[in-house]
Amino acid sequence: MITRFARPSIYALVGTTIFLLVLAPRTGSAQLAECQQIDQGLLIDAPGGCISRPLRDQIGPGQGGVVTPGSSIYLIKRDPARAIRRGRQVFQRKFTASEGLGPRVSFTSEGDVTATRALGAGLADSCAACHGRPRGAAGNGGDVATFPDSRDAPHLFGLGLIEMLADEMTADLRAIRDDALAAAAGKRRAPVRRELVSKGVDFGAITAFPNGRVDTSKVEGVSADLRVRPFFAEGRSASIREFVIGAFNDEMGLQVWDPILCDATDPDEPQARESPAGFVFDPATDTFNRPPSCDRIEDPDADGVSGEVDPALVDYLEFYFLNYFKPARYRSTARAEQGLELMKSIGCTSCHVQNLTIERDRRIADVVTTYDPSRGFFNELFAEVYPLMVEEDDGEPYPQMVPALQEFVVENVFTDLKRHDLGPYFVERDYDGSRIEAHVTEPLWGVGNTAPYGHDGRSVTLDAVIRRHRGEAAAVTDAYLALSDDDQAKIVDFLETLIIFPPEDTASNLNPGTGEGDVQQPESHGSLDLGVLFQNDSDGPE
Repeated sequence: MITRFARPSIYALVGTTIFLLVLAPRTGSAQLAECQQIDQGLLIDAPGGCISRPLRDQIGPGQGGVVTPGSSIYLIKRDPARAIRRGRQVFQRKFTASEGLGPRVSFTSEGDVTATRALGAGLADSCAACHGRPRGAAGNGGDVATFPDSRDAPHLFGLGLIEMLADEMTADLRAIRDDALAAAAGKRRAPVRRELVSKGVDFGAITAFPNGRVDTSKVEGVSADLRVRPFFAEGRSASIREFVIGAFNDEMGLQVWDPILCDATDPDEPQARESPAGFVFDPATDTFNRPPSCDRIEDPDADGVSGEVDPALVDYLEFYFLNYFKPARYRSTARAEQGLELMKSIGCTSCHVQNLTIERDRRIADVVTTYDPSRGFFNELFAEVYPLMVEEDDGEPYPQMVPALQEFVVENVFTDLKRHDLGPYFVERDYDGSRIEAHVTEPLWGVGNTAPYGHDGRSVTLDAVIRRHRGEAAAVTDAYLALSDDDQAKIVDFLETLIIFPPEDTASNLNPGTGEGDVQQPESHGSLDLGVLFQNDSDGPE
């Protein structure tokens, strides 16, 4: 429960719901250029909008700290809604050559694709180029050629919830392992077997021995180090920050120097670091991807390129994704609810687990978006924003607004975050001739409007991708095929209620809209306008 906001004239709090009293709409789109790059800013009010704050002003004093006004850490701690909006603008920003865009991989963009997979990727000028559908959302965006048979660029809704679930699962599994080791080395001095279960998900079992050895041959769906890595189809990365830095480099040719990951991956003296968004990078327990520009900063005479993306921008993107909206629930029917029960009865939810619980939620707000034709003027959706912050007054002009770290049930996520072998139709070829046979269970939230399907986007309908499941899912697929056509359609009906949405076109309690005037404008149709939550108006718009 939030205790106080610095701007009580804008909204009042009733329970945990914010009711808007004053609107401050801003336009937005999928990809945005900087206003000063478009006719010297004369088109700031042009349809589609542009980014009003220049990149150098978004960076400001850099990462700074909690007492460095305008720095990324200062805004994340004291004006978190503004930090999220700034991350959104970095996500939408169309980077230019003068800002470091390109080349891909190297100055020549040449080489051996079997040795350097990134050579197979395309060159984009913004994050939203691959993750920008629907309009203005961190949504899906079609196929990219990172692998020979393509990868389907996924939506990024709920990304922070996925990171937190995976991180807590990792902590649970490792605590079980450590307990088994302690028991094996105790008075009994005998092997100790422990089941690996976290959040109701079974990851197999380990056996610990008195000499400190651990048998992980019975571990299922996770690597022997017990780190749950939910990002990328094959489970390659555990953190949003690594995901962001890698995408900047591989898809945009923008190199990041990041002191947090550079310290955690230092080859001589690695140090544990915590990002401003609260993810702990501990080299004593995990290995992380080293940013591309660490060596460049340390050795300015080395070949290659220098850091082109300031770490403050990475801070904003990481915080934006940590707090990004969950997918919505669209109109449900009796048939759709019957479809959910059928999914449970035939075993779909043994892997696509419907609900998972986070013990310590690091977000500062939650957004619940549901079908509401009476208030959803544009798309029949309405979003309610619920604060998850507490105030800490440390004597500075603006108090710190920090996450309450409460328990949170992630509903309708439909995943177990384990890797599964789904048979020959999901096997993935790499450029070097190797094959990837196991993939992380794809969360089902958002599947209702994110075709095509599969990690490679080779299934064009929900029915087709269900039928494609074999391997570990063969029995469930056979059960689906044994259903009547009508019952199969009920399952698809339910899946089609799980959707992603355009925040700029979705009315909310931050901007409910008037339903009058120019229906193309946010003040008429409503939007998720984070601007009304800014703590410091003197900083201007984002």
